[in-house]
Amino acid sequence: MLTVEQNEELTQIGPGTPMGELLRRYWYPIAFEQDFDTLPSKTVRLLSENWTLYKTPSGKYGIISEKCAHRNASLTYGVVHEDGIRCGYHGWKYDFDGRCVEQPAEADNQNFRDRVTMKSGKAQVMGGLVWVYVGPAPAPELPRFDVFVKDGIRDVGYTTIPCNWLQIMENSVDPHHVEWLHGYYFNFLGETHGFEAPKAFQKKHIKTGFDEIEWGILKRRVLEGHSEANDDWAIGHPLVFPFYMRVGGAYIDQMQIRVPIDETHTWKLFYSTHNPGEQLTVNERPVVYEYLWKDADGRFITDYVEGQDVMAWVSQGPITDRTQEHLGRSDAGVALLRKMFKENMRKVAAGEDPLGTVREKHDIINLPCEKDKFGAERTFAKAWIEGGSMRYSPQADELITLHLEYWDSVAKAEAGA
Repeated sequence: MLTVEQNEELTQIGPGTPMGELLRRYWYPIAFEQDFDTLPSKTVRLLSENWTLYKTPSGKYGIISEKCAHRNASLTYGVVHEDGIRCGYHGWKYDFDGRCVEQPAEADNQNFRDRVTMKSGKAQVMGGLVWVYVGPAPAPELPRFDVFVKDGIRDVGYTTIPCNWLQIMENSVDPHHVEWLHGYYFNFLGETHGFEAPKAFQKKHIKTGFDEIEWGILKRRVLEGHSEANDDWAIGHPLVFPFYMRVGGAYIDQMQIRVPIDETHTWKLFYSTHNPGEQLTVNERPVVYEYLWKDADGRFITDYVEGQDVMAWVSQGPITDRTQEHLGRSDAGVALLRKMFKENMRKVAAGEDPLGTVREKHDIINLPCEKDKFGAERTFAKAWIEGGSMRYSPQADELITLHLEYWDSVAKAEAGA
Protein backbone atom coordinates (compact mmCIF):
# COMPACT_ATOMS: atom_id res chain seq x y z
CA MET A 1 0.00 0.00 0.00
CA LEU A 2 1.04 3.62 -0.50
CA THR A 3 0.92 6.64 1.78
CA VAL A 4 -1.47 9.48 1.04
CA GLU A 5 1.46 11.57 -0.19
CA GLN A 6 2.74 8.80 -2.49
CA ASN A 7 -0.71 8.33 -4.00
CA GLU A 8 -1.06 12.07 -4.61
CA GLU A 9 2.34 12.17 -6.30
CA LEU A 10 1.19 9.52 -8.77
CA THR A 11 -2.29 10.92 -9.44
CA GLN A 12 -2.11 14.75 -9.33
CA ILE A 13 -1.45 16.11 -12.83
CA GLY A 14 -1.88 19.88 -12.61
CA PRO A 15 0.86 22.37 -13.57
CA GLY A 16 3.87 22.17 -11.27
CA THR A 17 3.12 18.72 -9.85
CA PRO A 18 5.77 16.02 -10.44
CA MET A 19 3.41 13.82 -12.47
CA GLY A 20 1.95 16.83 -14.27
CA GLU A 21 5.42 17.95 -15.35
CA LEU A 22 6.22 14.44 -16.59
CA LEU A 23 2.98 14.07 -18.57
CA ARG A 24 3.46 17.46 -20.24
CA ARG A 25 6.45 15.98 -22.11
CA TYR A 26 4.18 13.94 -24.41
CA TRP A 27 1.75 14.41 -27.32
CA TYR A 28 -1.93 13.59 -26.76
CA PRO A 29 -4.89 13.04 -29.10
CA ILE A 30 -7.56 15.44 -27.92
CA ALA A 31 -10.06 15.73 -30.81
CA PHE A 32 -11.07 14.26 -34.18
CA GLU A 33 -10.51 15.91 -37.54
CA GLN A 34 -14.24 15.91 -38.20
CA ASP A 35 -14.80 18.01 -35.07
CA PHE A 36 -13.70 21.00 -37.16
CA ASP A 37 -15.82 20.38 -40.25
CA THR A 38 -18.39 23.02 -39.20
CA LEU A 39 -16.72 25.13 -36.49
CA PRO A 40 -13.08 26.28 -36.43
CA SER A 41 -12.50 26.00 -32.67
CA LYS A 42 -13.51 24.02 -29.60
CA THR A 43 -12.73 23.93 -25.89
CA VAL A 44 -10.74 20.90 -24.77
CA ARG A 45 -9.56 19.89 -21.31
CA LEU A 46 -6.16 18.27 -20.86
CA LEU A 47 -3.96 17.74 -17.80
CA SER A 48 -6.36 19.73 -15.56
CA GLU A 49 -6.25 22.83 -17.79
CA ASN A 50 -8.78 24.20 -20.28
CA TRP A 51 -7.56 25.00 -23.78
CA THR A 52 -8.90 26.39 -27.04
CA LEU A 53 -8.03 24.17 -29.98
CA TYR A 54 -8.50 25.82 -33.37
CA LYS A 55 -8.02 25.24 -37.09
CA THR A 56 -7.12 27.98 -39.55
CA PRO A 57 -8.77 28.31 -42.99
CA SER A 58 -5.68 26.71 -44.58
CA GLY A 59 -5.85 23.70 -42.21
CA LYS A 60 -3.16 24.51 -39.63
CA TYR A 61 -4.00 23.71 -36.02
CA GLY A 62 -3.18 25.71 -32.90
CA ILE A 63 -3.80 25.35 -29.18
CA ILE A 64 -3.84 28.10 -26.56
CA SER A 65 -5.06 28.54 -22.99
CA GLU A 66 -8.81 29.08 -23.22
CA LYS A 67 -9.28 32.35 -21.30
CA CYS A 68 -8.09 35.58 -22.94
CA ALA A 69 -5.38 37.33 -20.91
CA HIS A 70 -7.34 40.61 -21.12
CA ARG A 71 -10.51 39.88 -19.12
CA ASN A 72 -10.94 36.10 -19.23
CA ALA A 73 -13.42 35.72 -22.10
CA SER A 74 -13.26 32.36 -23.86
CA LEU A 75 -11.09 32.31 -26.98
CA THR A 76 -13.15 29.38 -28.25
CA TYR A 77 -15.70 32.00 -29.34
CA GLY A 78 -13.04 34.13 -31.00
CA VAL A 79 -12.10 34.73 -34.63
CA VAL A 80 -9.62 32.32 -36.20
CA HIS A 81 -7.03 33.86 -38.54
CA GLU A 82 -4.32 32.24 -40.63
CA ASP A 83 -1.70 33.39 -38.14
CA GLY A 84 -3.53 32.89 -34.84
CA ILE A 85 -6.76 33.64 -33.00
CA ARG A 86 -8.49 36.87 -31.93
CA CYS A 87 -10.69 37.26 -28.85
CA GLY A 88 -14.25 38.16 -29.76
CA TYR A 89 -14.63 40.44 -26.71
CA HIS A 90 -12.09 43.22 -27.35
CA GLY A 91 -10.10 41.93 -30.31
CA TRP A 92 -6.85 40.94 -28.63
CA LYS A 93 -5.02 38.67 -31.06
CA TYR A 94 -2.55 35.89 -30.27
CA ASP A 95 -0.11 34.06 -32.53
CA PHE A 96 0.58 30.31 -32.46
CA ASP A 97 3.16 30.78 -29.70
CA GLY A 98 0.66 32.55 -27.42
CA ARG A 99 2.17 36.01 -27.89
CA CYS A 100 -0.29 38.90 -27.92
CA VAL A 101 0.31 40.67 -31.25
CA GLU A 102 -2.65 43.09 -31.38
CA GLN A 103 -4.64 45.10 -28.81
CA PRO A 104 -6.92 47.34 -30.89
CA ALA A 105 -8.10 49.61 -28.05
CA GLU A 106 -4.58 50.20 -26.71
CA ALA A 107 -3.30 52.26 -29.67
CA ASP A 108 0.28 51.13 -30.26
CA ASN A 109 1.41 50.43 -26.71
CA GLN A 110 4.04 47.87 -27.66
CA ASN A 111 5.61 47.64 -24.21
CA PHE A 112 2.27 46.66 -22.71
CA ARG A 113 1.47 44.25 -25.53
CA ASP A 114 4.88 42.54 -25.38
CA ARG A 115 4.36 41.69 -21.73
CA VAL A 116 1.25 39.62 -22.52
CA THR A 117 1.85 35.97 -23.32
CA MET A 118 -0.50 33.03 -22.89
CA LYS A 119 0.18 29.33 -22.53
CA SER A 120 0.18 27.63 -25.90
CA GLY A 121 1.36 24.42 -27.49
CA LYS A 122 1.77 22.55 -30.74
CA ALA A 123 -0.98 20.75 -32.68
CA GLN A 124 -1.08 18.50 -35.73
CA VAL A 125 -3.11 15.72 -37.33
CA MET A 126 -2.20 12.03 -37.49
CA GLY A 127 -4.53 9.17 -38.31
CA GLY A 128 -7.66 11.32 -38.22
CA LEU A 129 -6.90 12.52 -34.68
CA VAL A 130 -5.76 16.00 -33.66
CA TRP A 131 -2.71 15.69 -31.40
CA VAL A 132 -1.38 18.38 -29.09
CA TYR A 133 1.76 19.04 -27.07
CA VAL A 134 1.50 21.56 -24.21
CA GLY A 135 4.89 21.11 -22.55
CA PRO A 136 8.11 23.11 -22.64
CA ALA A 137 10.07 23.80 -25.81
CA PRO A 138 11.52 22.25 -27.81
CA ALA A 139 8.61 19.95 -28.56
CA PRO A 140 9.55 16.34 -29.31
CA GLU A 141 8.46 14.63 -32.50
CA LEU A 142 4.95 13.18 -32.55
CA PRO A 143 5.57 9.39 -32.41
CA ARG A 144 4.17 7.73 -35.53
CA PHE A 145 3.21 4.43 -33.92
CA ASP A 146 2.25 1.71 -36.39
CA VAL A 147 -1.48 1.53 -35.65
CA PHE A 148 -2.02 5.20 -36.57
CA VAL A 149 -0.20 5.20 -39.92
CA LYS A 150 -0.43 1.69 -41.38
CA ASP A 151 -2.93 0.71 -44.07
CA GLY A 152 -6.33 -0.71 -43.20
CA ILE A 153 -9.88 0.15 -42.22
CA ARG A 154 -9.76 2.44 -39.18
CA ASP A 155 -12.31 2.37 -36.41
CA VAL A 156 -12.25 4.45 -33.22
CA GLY A 157 -14.46 3.99 -30.17
CA TYR A 158 -14.29 6.57 -27.40
CA THR A 159 -15.84 7.53 -24.08
CA THR A 160 -15.12 9.68 -21.03
CA ILE A 161 -14.55 7.69 -17.86
CA PRO A 162 -15.00 9.40 -14.46
CA CYS A 163 -11.85 8.17 -12.77
CA ASN A 164 -8.14 8.88 -12.60
CA TRP A 165 -6.18 7.74 -15.65
CA LEU A 166 -3.62 5.81 -13.55
CA GLN A 167 -6.07 3.15 -12.35
CA ILE A 168 -6.85 2.49 -16.00
CA MET A 169 -3.15 2.25 -16.88
CA GLU A 170 -2.46 -0.14 -14.00
CA ASN A 171 -5.07 -2.47 -15.50
CA SER A 172 -2.78 -2.79 -18.55
CA VAL A 173 -0.10 -4.61 -16.53
CA ASP A 174 -2.56 -6.81 -14.66
CA PRO A 175 -2.95 -9.88 -16.90
CA HIS A 176 -4.62 -12.01 -14.23
CA HIS A 177 -7.74 -9.86 -14.33
CA VAL A 178 -8.47 -11.26 -17.81
CA GLU A 179 -9.22 -14.82 -16.71
CA TRP A 180 -11.33 -13.59 -13.78
CA LEU A 181 -13.14 -10.44 -14.90
CA HIS A 182 -13.47 -11.44 -18.58
CA GLY A 183 -13.56 -15.20 -17.99
CA TYR A 184 -15.02 -16.37 -14.69
CA TYR A 185 -17.18 -13.26 -14.13
CA PHE A 186 -18.28 -13.24 -17.79
CA ASN A 187 -19.39 -16.87 -17.41
CA PHE A 188 -21.35 -15.96 -14.29
CA LEU A 189 -23.12 -13.17 -16.17
CA GLY A 190 -23.86 -15.48 -19.08
CA GLU A 191 -25.37 -18.13 -16.82
CA THR A 192 -27.37 -15.49 -14.94
CA HIS A 193 -28.74 -13.66 -17.97
CA GLY A 194 -28.88 -16.47 -20.53
CA PHE A 195 -26.11 -15.72 -23.03
CA GLU A 196 -22.90 -17.50 -23.99
CA ALA A 197 -19.72 -15.80 -22.79
CA PRO A 198 -16.71 -15.70 -25.15
CA LYS A 199 -14.27 -18.55 -24.65
CA ALA A 200 -11.20 -16.58 -25.74
CA PHE A 201 -10.63 -15.09 -22.27
CA GLN A 202 -11.23 -18.16 -20.10
CA LYS A 203 -7.79 -19.80 -20.12
CA LYS A 204 -5.85 -19.47 -16.86
CA HIS A 205 -2.41 -17.86 -16.66
CA ILE A 206 0.41 -20.31 -15.98
CA LYS A 207 3.20 -17.77 -16.23
CA THR A 208 3.49 -14.00 -16.71
CA GLY A 209 6.43 -11.75 -17.52
CA PHE A 210 7.14 -8.01 -17.59
CA ASP A 211 10.20 -6.72 -19.43
CA GLU A 212 11.33 -3.09 -19.50
CA ILE A 213 11.80 -2.06 -23.13
CA GLU A 214 12.51 1.07 -25.14
CA TRP A 215 8.84 2.13 -25.14
CA GLY A 216 7.67 0.95 -21.75
CA ILE A 217 6.79 -2.53 -20.48
CA LEU A 218 6.44 -5.68 -22.60
CA LYS A 219 3.74 -7.89 -21.11
CA ARG A 220 3.93 -11.64 -21.76
CA ARG A 221 1.95 -14.66 -20.63
CA VAL A 222 1.72 -18.45 -20.95
CA LEU A 223 -1.86 -19.68 -20.81
CA GLU A 224 -2.99 -23.17 -19.84
CA GLY A 225 -2.45 -25.58 -22.71
CA HIS A 226 0.14 -23.26 -24.28
CA SER A 227 3.91 -23.00 -24.15
CA GLU A 228 6.54 -20.29 -24.42
CA ALA A 229 6.47 -20.86 -28.19
CA ASN A 230 3.01 -19.25 -28.40
CA ASP A 231 2.83 -15.60 -29.47
CA ASP A 232 1.45 -14.50 -26.10
CA TRP A 233 4.86 -15.29 -24.57
CA ALA A 234 7.27 -15.30 -27.51
CA ILE A 235 6.14 -11.82 -28.67
CA GLY A 236 3.73 -10.36 -26.12
CA HIS A 237 2.45 -6.79 -26.32
CA PRO A 238 3.59 -3.50 -24.79
CA LEU A 239 2.31 -0.90 -22.41
CA VAL A 240 3.62 2.15 -24.26
CA PHE A 241 4.66 4.65 -21.60
CA PRO A 242 2.96 6.63 -20.26
CA PHE A 243 -0.67 6.31 -21.49
CA TYR A 244 -1.06 3.70 -24.26
CA MET A 245 -1.45 -0.03 -24.51
CA ARG A 246 -0.77 -1.74 -27.86
CA VAL A 247 -2.77 -4.92 -28.43
CA GLY A 248 -3.68 -6.99 -31.45
CA GLY A 249 -4.37 -10.33 -33.03
CA ALA A 250 -6.06 -11.87 -36.06
CA TYR A 251 -5.24 -8.84 -38.27
CA ILE A 252 -6.71 -6.33 -35.87
CA ASP A 253 -4.13 -3.85 -34.61
CA GLN A 254 -5.28 -1.67 -31.75
CA MET A 255 -3.95 1.12 -29.59
CA GLN A 256 -5.79 1.76 -26.36
CA ILE A 257 -5.32 5.40 -25.38
CA ARG A 258 -5.96 6.88 -21.93
CA VAL A 259 -5.86 10.69 -22.15
CA PRO A 260 -5.65 12.37 -18.71
CA ILE A 261 -8.33 15.07 -18.82
CA ASP A 262 -7.91 15.92 -15.15
CA GLU A 263 -7.45 14.04 -11.89
CA THR A 264 -10.90 12.41 -12.04
CA HIS A 265 -11.69 12.09 -15.77
CA THR A 266 -10.04 10.14 -18.60
CA TRP A 267 -10.79 10.22 -22.33
CA LYS A 268 -10.53 6.58 -23.37
CA LEU A 269 -10.06 5.62 -27.02
CA PHE A 270 -9.83 2.29 -28.82
CA TYR A 271 -8.07 3.00 -32.12
CA SER A 272 -8.28 -0.11 -34.32
CA THR A 273 -6.92 -0.86 -37.78
CA HIS A 274 -8.38 -3.87 -39.61
CA ASN A 275 -6.45 -5.41 -42.49
CA PRO A 276 -7.00 -9.17 -42.87
CA GLY A 277 -4.37 -10.52 -45.20
CA GLU A 278 -2.78 -7.05 -45.27
CA GLN A 279 -4.36 -6.30 -48.65
CA LEU A 280 -6.34 -3.14 -47.86
CA THR A 281 -5.45 0.51 -48.31
CA VAL A 282 -5.98 3.11 -45.63
CA ASN A 283 -9.18 5.06 -45.08
CA GLU A 284 -7.93 8.54 -44.22
CA ARG A 285 -10.58 9.34 -41.63
CA PRO A 286 -11.55 6.63 -39.19
CA VAL A 287 -15.14 5.76 -38.39
CA VAL A 288 -15.73 7.36 -34.99
CA TYR A 289 -18.36 6.38 -32.41
CA GLU A 290 -19.03 6.53 -28.68
CA TYR A 291 -19.27 3.25 -26.81
CA LEU A 292 -21.58 2.85 -23.81
CA TRP A 293 -20.80 1.57 -20.31
CA LYS A 294 -23.96 2.49 -18.36
CA ASP A 295 -27.57 1.64 -19.16
CA ALA A 296 -30.69 3.81 -18.82
CA ASP A 297 -31.00 2.84 -15.14
CA GLY A 298 -27.45 3.95 -14.38
CA ARG A 299 -26.08 0.42 -13.97
CA PHE A 300 -22.81 -0.65 -15.53
CA ILE A 301 -23.14 -2.53 -18.81
CA THR A 302 -21.11 -5.65 -18.08
CA ASP A 303 -22.00 -8.01 -20.93
CA TYR A 304 -18.88 -7.05 -22.88
CA VAL A 305 -15.18 -6.77 -22.09
CA GLU A 306 -14.68 -2.99 -22.00
CA GLY A 307 -17.87 -2.49 -19.99
CA GLN A 308 -16.52 -4.90 -17.39
CA ASP A 309 -13.23 -2.98 -17.28
CA VAL A 310 -15.03 0.34 -16.76
CA MET A 311 -17.02 -1.18 -13.90
CA ALA A 312 -13.79 -2.28 -12.22
CA TRP A 313 -12.08 1.10 -12.70
CA VAL A 314 -14.96 3.42 -11.79
CA SER A 315 -16.13 1.39 -8.81
CA GLN A 316 -12.71 2.02 -7.19
CA GLY A 317 -13.71 5.69 -6.87
CA PRO A 318 -12.61 8.81 -8.78
CA ILE A 319 -9.07 8.34 -7.38
CA THR A 320 -8.56 4.92 -5.85
CA ASP A 321 -7.33 4.94 -2.26
CA ARG A 322 -4.03 3.10 -2.53
CA THR A 323 -3.48 3.41 1.22
CA GLN A 324 -6.02 0.59 1.55
CA GLU A 325 -4.69 -1.81 -1.10
CA HIS A 326 -2.71 -5.02 -0.59
CA LEU A 327 -0.54 -5.92 -3.59
CA GLY A 328 0.50 -9.55 -4.09
CA ARG A 329 2.98 -11.35 -6.32
CA SER A 330 0.49 -11.25 -9.19
CA ASP A 331 0.72 -7.43 -9.08
CA ALA A 332 4.36 -7.35 -10.21
CA GLY A 333 3.43 -5.39 -13.33
CA VAL A 334 1.62 -2.73 -11.30
CA ALA A 335 4.64 -2.31 -9.02
CA LEU A 336 6.95 -2.04 -12.02
CA LEU A 337 4.77 0.62 -13.65
CA ARG A 338 4.72 2.76 -10.49
CA LYS A 339 8.51 2.42 -10.26
CA MET A 340 8.80 3.55 -13.87
CA PHE A 341 6.66 6.63 -13.22
CA LYS A 342 8.75 7.60 -10.20
CA GLU A 343 12.00 7.18 -12.12
CA ASN A 344 10.78 9.33 -14.98
CA MET A 345 9.43 12.04 -12.69
CA ARG A 346 12.96 12.26 -11.28
CA LYS A 347 14.44 12.43 -14.80
CA VAL A 348 12.19 15.35 -15.74
CA ALA A 349 13.02 17.15 -12.49
CA ALA A 350 16.71 16.76 -13.41
CA GLY A 351 16.14 18.30 -16.85
CA GLU A 352 16.32 15.04 -18.80
CA ASP A 353 13.98 13.63 -21.44
CA PRO A 354 11.67 10.92 -20.03
CA LEU A 355 11.14 7.44 -21.42
CA GLY A 356 9.72 7.30 -24.94
CA THR A 357 10.73 10.82 -26.01
CA VAL A 358 11.24 10.95 -29.78
CA ARG A 359 13.60 13.59 -31.11
CA GLU A 360 14.34 12.21 -34.61
CA LYS A 361 11.99 12.43 -37.60
CA HIS A 362 10.70 9.03 -38.70
CA ASP A 363 8.07 7.36 -40.89
CA ILE A 364 6.75 4.65 -38.58
CA ILE A 365 7.48 3.07 -35.19
CA ASN A 366 6.65 -0.64 -35.27
CA LEU A 367 5.78 -2.05 -31.86
CA PRO A 368 6.04 -5.72 -30.86
CA CYS A 369 2.62 -7.36 -30.68
CA GLU A 370 1.35 -10.92 -30.87
CA LYS A 371 -0.68 -12.06 -33.89
CA ASP A 372 -2.13 -15.35 -32.69
CA LYS A 373 -3.93 -13.87 -29.70
CA PHE A 374 -4.80 -16.39 -26.95
CA GLY A 375 -4.06 -19.15 -29.50
CA ALA A 376 -7.35 -18.41 -31.28
CA GLU A 377 -6.32 -16.48 -34.39
CA ARG A 378 -9.03 -17.68 -36.77
CA THR A 379 -11.94 -17.10 -34.39
CA PHE A 380 -10.57 -14.21 -32.36
CA ALA A 381 -11.54 -11.29 -34.63
CA LYS A 382 -15.27 -12.08 -34.54
CA ALA A 383 -15.18 -12.69 -30.77
CA TRP A 384 -13.28 -9.45 -30.21
CA ILE A 385 -15.65 -7.32 -32.29
CA GLU A 386 -18.80 -8.83 -30.80
CA GLY A 387 -17.50 -8.98 -27.24
CA GLY A 388 -15.73 -5.62 -27.03
CA SER A 389 -16.29 -1.92 -27.62
CA MET A 390 -16.22 -2.45 -31.40
CA ARG A 391 -19.72 -3.87 -31.15
CA TYR A 392 -20.89 -0.24 -31.01
CA SER A 393 -19.18 0.59 -34.30
CA PRO A 394 -21.56 1.45 -37.17
CA GLN A 395 -19.39 -0.80 -39.36
CA ALA A 396 -19.20 -3.76 -36.93
CA ASP A 397 -21.13 -6.18 -39.18
CA GLU A 398 -19.02 -5.25 -42.20
CA LEU A 399 -15.82 -5.76 -40.22
CA ILE A 400 -16.92 -9.21 -39.04
CA THR A 401 -17.78 -10.18 -42.61
CA LEU A 402 -14.42 -8.87 -43.81
CA HIS A 403 -12.51 -11.05 -41.33
CA LEU A 404 -14.66 -14.17 -41.84
CA GLU A 405 -14.32 -13.97 -45.62
CA TYR A 406 -10.57 -13.70 -45.30
CA TRP A 407 -10.29 -16.77 -43.08
CA ASP A 408 -12.68 -18.68 -45.38
CA SER A 409 -10.34 -17.90 -48.26
CA VAL A 410 -7.37 -19.12 -46.22
CA ALA A 411 -9.17 -22.37 -45.40
CA LYS A 412 -10.05 -22.94 -49.07
CA ALA A 413 -6.47 -22.27 -50.12
CA GLU A 414 -5.18 -24.73 -47.52
CA ALA A 415 -7.72 -27.36 -48.61
CA GLY A 416 -6.67 -26.89 -52.22
CA ALA A 417 -3.04 -27.30 -51.31
